[in-house]
Amino acid sequence: MTRIISAIGLVALGGTALAQAPAKPDAHSATTFARPAADNNTLTAVEGVKVGHFTLNERPTGCTVVLFKDGTTGGVDVRGGAPGTRETDLLNPVNSVQILNAITLAGGSAYGLDAATGVMRWLDEHHIGYPVGAAGVVPIVPAAILFDLGFGKDPRIRPTADCGYRAAESASEASVPEGNVGAGAGATVGKSGGGGGGGPMKAGIGSAAIKLPSGLVVAAIVAVNAVGDIIDPATGQVVAGVRGPDGKLADARKLLRQGGGRDGRAGENTTIGIVATNARLTKVQAQKVAQMAHDGYARAIAPVHTPADGDTIFSAATGTWDGDANYGTVGALAAEAMADAVVRAATQATASNGVPAARDLGTIPARLKK
Repeated sequence: MTRIISAIGLVALGGTALAQAPAKPDAHSATTFARPAADNNTLTAVEGVKVGHFTLNERPTGCTVVLFKDGTTGGVDVRGGAPGTRETDLLNPVNSVQILNAITLAGGSAYGLDAATGVMRWLDEHHIGYPVGAAGVVPIVPAAILFDLGFGKDPRIRPTADCGYRAAESASEASVPEGNVGAGAGATVGKSGGGGGGGPMKAGIGSAAIKLPSGLVVAAIVAVNAVGDIIDPATGQVVAGVRGPDGKLADARKLLRQGGGRDGRAGENTTIGIVATNARLTKVQAQKVAQMAHDGYARAIAPVHTPADGDTIFSAATGTWDGDANYGTVGALAAEAMADAVVRAATQATASNGVPAARDLGTIPARLKK
């Protein structure tokens, strides 16, 4: 199971890097991907994918790293008005590099982009990356961040390169841990109510997979830190979001129609996610899949893609399935998987730092209760 590690002596606080040197790199294990377990219904249900979290306990924040098999193609689509990203231009289909090696999602606002540097270091040690001749390799690691600096204690505690390295080191094909971990550790939702209300609610990391009888798998992982509420697409009911003075769900959609809602502050929110498939896709097709996956955000978050959110979705295609699928079908399934993952980000979260979660308010949809 993916390890969740507490960091002590953060570089960001002027201390030393995390103690205990990593084990000697094993290049074979780093580049080998086991077949997913039959009961895996998370992002790692896609063959050729590994996921690792690193969670800081001093203040709830962290990063999530997704590693991909050689030859994986990718795309990205950014729709929020306040994004924080790295290497997204490289995924544009008009640009030369056709593969990606990993994607990093992190808290900590723009500071959290440093986590990708640690992922690059880990990949370099295992000689994984874009080949550049005698110079070796250059790991391709796009990244996106969300703003969680105001959640918990000291805002100077945020993900560093060391955190990204540790997340990559812990990555595995096991079912992805969800809730208050990794990039979702400090994530909250429901910040459109303004002052005088009951405040936001806790969300986190969610993941879901759709498997077809043909063998096609499309899956998603997402860290939900939205201005808006999380909505169950199956019923239209609010699962988590802005609360009224009585502490109960106020429903951002109703507040908006009554003229009582407001945007969150720019740059202080953001939902960041990844959709992956075992199908073969070109970069052009992968970008279209990322675009279509944003429909999953729209079905499960209200409001979404606001000026105060940096909503971003990456896509990845490992090509480990021998069948043929129309990439429009893959994109439609990606939207479905993403909507499911967004809801799980709320249902798997737990209360933290005085902010309640859906399980505390009894708002988890009956179909998702264990």
